[in-house]
Amino acid sequence: MTLPMLLAALTLFPAVAAPTDDFQQTEDAWRQKRHERLASASGWLTLVGLSWLEPGENAFGSDPASAVPLPAGKAPKRAGVLTLANGEVRVKAAADSGVMLDGKPVGERVLGDDMAEKTDVLQLGDLSFYVIRRGDRYGVRVKDANNPLRTGFKGIEYFPADPRWRIEGTFDPYEAPRKVEIPTVLGTSETMEAPGAVTFTIDGKKYTLEPVVEDPNAPSLWFIFKDATSAKETYGAGRFLYAEMPKDGKVVLDFNQAYNPPCAFTPYATCPLPPKSNWLPVRVEAGEKNFARGH
Repeated sequence: MTLPMLLAALTLFPAVAAPTDDFQQTEDAWRQKRHERLASASGWLTLVGLSWLEPGENAFGSDPASAVPLPAGKAPKRAGVLTLANGEVRVKAAADSGVMLDGKPVGERVLGDDMAEKTDVLQLGDLSFYVIRRGDRYGVRVKDANNPLRTGFKGIEYFPADPRWRIEGTFDPYEAPRKVEIPTVLGTSETMEAPGAVTFTIDGKKYTLEPVVEDPNAPSLWFIFKDATSAKETYGAGRFLYAEMPKDGKVVLDFNQAYNPPCAFTPYATCPLPPKSNWLPVRVEAGEKNFARGH
């Protein structure tokens, strides 16, 4: 499983919305689903911590000196230990810690990380936490269902929906999918496959974006891009956009559905960044604006 597949599994990406006869109805429905995902009990607004594990034992609990600190008042001072060795992480919960897995006390066992077929999510009251793997690094992501950022969430500001920004582009396929390196906020890169490039026109000028495909079993085009609104009205590190796979050599880019990456909401995400080839020298005044309380 790749990083983008993981992010999709964690409900980062809204589903591609098929246009209806009513443009505004389509955009409103997409925004409502986006809001529901962000505001859910497992959404990105619940994220409160990310700690990278060192080889050997890593204590977790509310003690600020813990290798994996948990929010004060929501966990025992020492709730247990996570041991990183030989490419796997083993949890050993302290007696009466209250740490649960699948509704049962976790005890001691190896945990499936977020790249495994099944991610083991530990529960402790309002808190949930699980192991993530990025290259050869292992970390623990902590979520709080009652994080004030989530409970006080009022929504996202958008540019007004405008049919002008639902643009039909031409898909130019490669002879074979091209391997591309997608940079991340961690300073690393993720290798993904680009099936081709999409050329489209804004105000009479042609532009090109190169999408990647995150899941060959459920393919769609994922655009990671910046434009001239980035770091002004919109998030500085760029935005994301989904589109359906090409039909008769055409792709519909609905920039009204351009949306913020998780890093716009929290410093504890590990987002991909737009490759320089996807930096558009034009203002895309559509989609989500920067999150006022964002990172």
